[in-house]
Amino acid sequence: MPSQAMQHLIGAFRDRRAARANQAPPTLEERRAAFAPAGRLHPVPDDVLVAAVTAGGVPAYWLDAPGAGTGRVLLFLHGGGYQFGSLRSHGELAARLGRASGMRVLFPEYRLAPEHPFPAAIDDVLAAWHWLRTDQDLKAASIAAAGDSAGGGLAVALLVALRDAGEALPAAAALMSPHVDLTSSGASMTERADQDPIFTPAALRQMASDYLAGAEPTTPLASPLFASLAGLPPLLVQTGTAELLLSDSERLASAATQAGVEVILQLGEGLPHVYPIMLDTPEAAEATEQIAQFLRARVH
Repeated sequence: MPSQAMQHLIGAFRDRRAARANQAPPTLEERRAAFAPAGRLHPVPDDVLVAAVTAGGVPAYWLDAPGAGTGRVLLFLHGGGYQFGSLRSHGELAARLGRASGMRVLFPEYRLAPEHPFPAAIDDVLAAWHWLRTDQDLKAASIAAAGDSAGGGLAVALLVALRDAGEALPAAAALMSPHVDLTSSGASMTERADQDPIFTPAALRQMASDYLAGAEPTTPLASPLFASLAGLPPLLVQTGTAELLLSDSERLASAATQAGVEVILQLGEGLPHVYPIMLDTPEAAEATEQIAQFLRARVH
């Protein structure tokens, strides 16, 4: 059963969604300004050094928590349905994971839809990856990828693209409620519709449509669930059981396991979408430590 702190957040998410149902639809700019996937915005802690950089032409930030080594890098890809998200909404989570795992974090601000539809986001992620490998002279084995929701989908797409190009892959990837099926065909899209406090099926389908802009939804780099997953590095997949995208994680874990990939699937009973981002809850603290242990054991 979710903790009291988590139940409070779930109630707030439900109230927020109900209030919006009776209001005129906000503009994209208003929605971006109000985007707070953790329930409210949490700033990057003051002791984390934030430095702007251009990573292969992509605006990005280095996040350095005290004690983080510069030789091990976490490439963090934020969520937000490919339309939302930035350092403002996800910097705290990225910095927290970097601190816990003892890794420096690169946080790219990839281009967002609908202004920049598929494949702009994955193109930017690949550019940031190649910048780490060439300009920063980092070995692939010293880098891990992490992402939540759409960022989780981009992390898997990155692995698939690198594998298909015959390039070296990151040492591991940590995925939080990854959105890997833009066809919205998972069973949980209907079975969990009454349990998800954040999304409606219509909202997820609209974000997918805006991102795809006419591209085939089963395209592997848009929906990596439909890609071959053989040869990918170890995956940690965390998802809540009270979310519409539960089936994305379950099917991804199953397909990757069948392809011979090492997969750890962790299900948060009764928890919502990307529960690790929800600071000041026991569930987020536990998820952070699980990700840190996974990364510390695999990134050298």
